[in-house]
Amino acid sequence: MRRRGGGGLKDAARDQLLAAARASRKIGLERRLDRLMPAAAEGRTEAAFDFGTLEPARQLRIQRAAAEVLGIDMPFFRPHEVRAAAHTRIDGRDLINFSSYDYCGLNGHPRVTAAATAATDAFGTSVSASRVVSGERPFHRDLERSLAHFLGTQDAVAMVSGHATNVTTIGHLVGPKDLVLADAFIHNSIVEGVRLAGATRVTFRHNDLDHLAELLAANRHKHKRALIAVEGLYSMDGDVPPLARLVRLKNRHDAWLLVDEAHALGVVGATGRGLAEREGVDPSSVEIWMGTLSKTLASCGGFIAGSTALVEYLKATAPGFVFSVGMPPASAAAALEALAVLEEEPERVAALAANGRRFLEAARAAGLDTGTSEGLAVIPVIVRDSIVAAMVSHRLGVAGVNAQPIIFPAVPEKAARLRFFINSTHSAEDIDTAVRLTAECLERTRRDGEGLAQLAERLR
Repeated sequence: MRRRGGGGLKDAARDQLLAAARASRKIGLERRLDRLMPAAAEGRTEAAFDFGTLEPARQLRIQRAAAEVLGIDMPFFRPHEVRAAAHTRIDGRDLINFSSYDYCGLNGHPRVTAAATAATDAFGTSVSASRVVSGERPFHRDLERSLAHFLGTQDAVAMVSGHATNVTTIGHLVGPKDLVLADAFIHNSIVEGVRLAGATRVTFRHNDLDHLAELLAANRHKHKRALIAVEGLYSMDGDVPPLARLVRLKNRHDAWLLVDEAHALGVVGATGRGLAEREGVDPSSVEIWMGTLSKTLASCGGFIAGSTALVEYLKATAPGFVFSVGMPPASAAAALEALAVLEEEPERVAALAANGRRFLEAARAAGLDTGTSEGLAVIPVIVRDSIVAAMVSHRLGVAGVNAQPIIFPAVPEKAARLRFFINSTHSAEDIDTAVRLTAECLERTRRDGEGLAQLAERLR
């Protein structure tokens, strides 16, 4: 579907805002910023550095000031007062919730909670050491073997952080003489891993394997090793890559392939086993499968699955594993039991798929721009304007729906959006209500001229 342009705001209004932003010190925005980020208390030492002077900190202050001018709450760091599932409670108000990774409804499942409680009772709240020295516990290997069995690989290694799993794995496997070819929409954890490694990073257009083939042909021979990095389900756009062709390309050019399945496990494939299941590809043909435990598996941490040799190498040498404490008992046990429930109850995956299709079809029928989403749990509504996205999110919250805006710099300004995470536990009424209210709030925001034009006018 072709994306709409402009978010309904005239070019003149956009120019007004840009001019207002450039002249912000003269028109009073800085006074708002100073009020929101007051000077440090008197008496600080000369050596203390004011981190508020850093440019990213100033950008945060500008966002807060813009929200104040528009009379909306900042949508970030808002505490949920109950377990956030298909519904939640924020500031004492019950909301339909589309901001949870609990794709298959396993967070709070009685078996999962009981497993976490039993592990805590038996082993405490921490394993108190790196697994290499004295932090190894039986549930660590049980979880890794179960992950490998579920995904169809030889083995797996579990780590305490999903983001750090990519950083330490990529940072350790490749180096300055190597090449990493990453999809343009790849997750930050992979970007940071490449930066740590010092490898050459080349970006190919999103899901454009013709472009990837051109870049491999032009660059592969210049480097010792090559790694291709993609996601099994893209967390911003909700689409998937063509795995079979990726495997052929990496074989042709003697490259490794890493598939980040953080959002794909429990979502993609008939039984939630991910992209390999959906595409009918042998999992052993991919060198590195990465995933997280914090989404479908209702816990916290990450893992790498692949060959026995890869897993043994990472366990013995990867800094993020060797020098980090082992997963705590409750987290490992919860993930292990959630995986068992998922395997026993594939109907959860089917219910999720049905809900995703329903939301996608309803959104498109309502004229909402869902981009390239395939309706697999992650569905954006693209509005192409960060302030419009924030306004619509705010108005949705007032109407009873929690959906977060994704704004610049997390995405390019013209790709600003609301992102809906679909759960298997959402009802048909939840979905239909959310789509209807989103369309109404977006239309109202555009009709009222809120967004860039409104902000520019108020900042004069």
